Amino acid sequence: MSLRLAVLGSGSGTNMQSIVDAIEAGTLDAKIVCVLSDVEGAKILDRAARHAIPARYVSCAPFKTKLDGEAQETYIRMMKEAGADTVVLAGFMRIVKQGLLEAFPGRVLNIHPALLPAFPGLESWKQALDYGTKVAGCTVHFVDAGTDSGPIIVQKAVPVEEGDTPETLHARIQVQEHIAYPEALRLLAANRLRIEGRRVRILAP
Repeated sequence: MSLRLAVLGSGSGTNMQSIVDAIEAGTLDAKIVCVLSDVEGAKILDRAARHAIPARYVSCAPFKTKLDGEAQETYIRMMKEAGADTVVLAGFMRIVKQGLLEAFPGRVLNIHPALLPAFPGLESWKQALDYGTKVAGCTVHFVDAGTDSGPIIVQKAVPVEEGDTPETLHARIQVQEHIAYPEALRLLAANRLRIEGRRVRILAP
């Protein structure tokens, strides 16, 4: 089943780029039908334009940290009008609310730079380093009403090295993010994911 993806992002869009690269390489059966950003001039919009993907800045005012109210309705309408069937959060720095989850039930995914449930929230690579963990990583998960709390699809572990700084650890985690997100979307496109409570079962091909 070919996925029709709407990508929401606030920053540079490197995870979106990994998805674009997988699509263009023929390893992911999907099309990005729109890119929406809550940050005017975000680099993710420039990346989308370079690949001829429709992309727009859409304000989330008056809210600072969530997508809600009229802004949420605008996002949903624009994604539906573009024909999206799956929503990919790629560095989208806002909490999505129930309205969007209900508009795309079981089809909203996020990537988080930690091995959830450890270190949810902001700068999780720095949290992991400060805590003294020996292993960090990233998680692709379905989105629910909580913060970084939805059922887990794919995780990639990244060893913490003795000389790591937040910057070096984050850079190595991002390498694995760019592998993990296309992998999770391939499983979704192949209809191989089943949510059973908190667990996501990966069915045989």
